[in-house]
Amino acid sequence: MKRCFFIVLAWLGTWSALQAQTTTAKEKIDSILEDFHQHPERVLVAAHRSAHTYYPENSLGAIREAIRQGIDIAELDVRMTKDSVLVLMHDQTITRTTGKKGKVSSYTYAELQQFPLLHNGQPTTEKIPTFKEALLLAKGHIIIDIDFKADSREAARKTCEEVQATGTARQVLFFVYDHQQVPFLQSIDKQIPVMPRAHNAVETAAILKMGQFPVIHIDDSFSDNVINDIRTAGSRVWINALGDFDDMEKKAENTGFDQLLSKFKRANVIQTDLPEQLLRYLRKKGLHQ
Repeated sequence: MKRCFFIVLAWLGTWSALQAQTTTAKEKIDSILEDFHQHPERVLVAAHRSAHTYYPENSLGAIREAIRQGIDIAELDVRMTKDSVLVLMHDQTITRTTGKKGKVSSYTYAELQQFPLLHNGQPTTEKIPTFKEALLLAKGHIIIDIDFKADSREAARKTCEEVQATGTARQVLFFVYDHQQVPFLQSIDKQIPVMPRAHNAVETAAILKMGQFPVIHIDDSFSDNVINDIRTAGSRVWINALGDFDDMEKKAENTGFDQLLSKFKRANVIQTDLPEQLLRYLRKKGLHQ
């Protein structure tokens, strides 16, 4: 009888722990999405190719690290293998990230699993992950920016299908380089949030006429007037710290981020290779919870 009592206690303890984990995960993504949609005054942090300071870029380890750091958005690059499996890889080839020659599209998924991902030039235990693995890992924890680098409509459809199959539609952004591709993407699935790229004021005006988007990606040539138009339309403004601003930040703390926010006062999503530093900076400024 006593043994049964302890077994019940152990089971209840395990169940409570699982419930706590589920609640925490749910609260985390709900909190991020509430900030994203309801608090435009808060600046959100996007980790370029996920948080890859300690792990290979576009790896599951880098996604876990972004979640651990409390980052809002993990940017991921999506390509398709020879046997039509969606995987994470920035470059067209696998040379820089694995040391092996050839395009992603020249290998099957099983063949790619033979090559460990490199970090700082050294092999790791991380392998090239599938897009589905990344979505399931991120589910309930962090927004995913889908930087779609595959070059076919088949891949676009499959990407949307995997988002729906994993139940992650509300926490993804489908990044579109050419705003004229938006109607096609919306014809596949209107539920998936789209982030179009605007390269100038003319494109911005065309995008705003297409409807409301949760966020519009701009570059550092934009004027305050165009940015104000985006914010007035109810969209967030995505700007990159990548390159000059991040480089300044690496040399002297706060200099790069100070300059970026001085130049783009109304930008409220910042993508960076230094997500943990940016998050710390924004919290000190009262711009992130």
